[in-house]
Amino acid sequence: MLSSKSFAIGEKELDAAAAATGSTFASADAAYIEKLRAGDADAFDKLVVRYSGDIYALLFRLTGDPEEAADLVQETFLRALKAIGRFRGDADLKTWLYRIAINESRNRFRWWKRRRREKTVSLDEPLGNTASVYEDVLADSSASPEDEALRREREIILQKALRELPAIYREPVVLFDIEGLSYDEICKSLDLNPGTLKSRLARGRQELKRKLASY
Repeated sequence: MLSSKSFAIGEKELDAAAAATGSTFASADAAYIEKLRAGDADAFDKLVVRYSGDIYALLFRLTGDPEEAADLVQETFLRALKAIGRFRGDADLKTWLYRIAINESRNRFRWWKRRRREKTVSLDEPLGNTASVYEDVLADSSASPEDEALRREREIILQKALRELPAIYREPVVLFDIEGLSYDEICKSLDLNPGTLKSRLARGRQELKRKLASY
């Protein structure tokens, strides 16, 4: 039986983990994957500890909602637990988990959409530590309170602009420009061919820059 600590991910741990968005780990070896498939509790706990920060950071970028992202992290690992027996190893574990997380995010969006939930984002809402390749949007970290306030404001603007992108464009931009995944990893995560991915990424960047220009 799997221990409950696998899903006891508190806000403090998630906030700290979100700061490590760019962290990567080596692909699990065959023995470890076999332990996961066999339902080994320690192996699954290790999986949660290893990847929960990356999954939370991804889901926060996709949803813009810290509570929603944290909830979806739990759903992602519960789904992974149920599906691990079918994991074939044709992608590394992180890419596989990203695909599950994205699907959970899409399902949640459709669920809310059917109920016509309207969501707003407060510009004063605290955000986790973030990173982006858009140097004209995000300033470098600085000890200056004025610079830090400006950097934070730009992070909030970027997050708001990302939320306004259609999911088919937001997902490639987040995965490539923020999460740093390769084309191959993103194609596997989103189930896209390279041509479609490049097209959506280019369109997403174009739309994002257009939205940022209006702020």
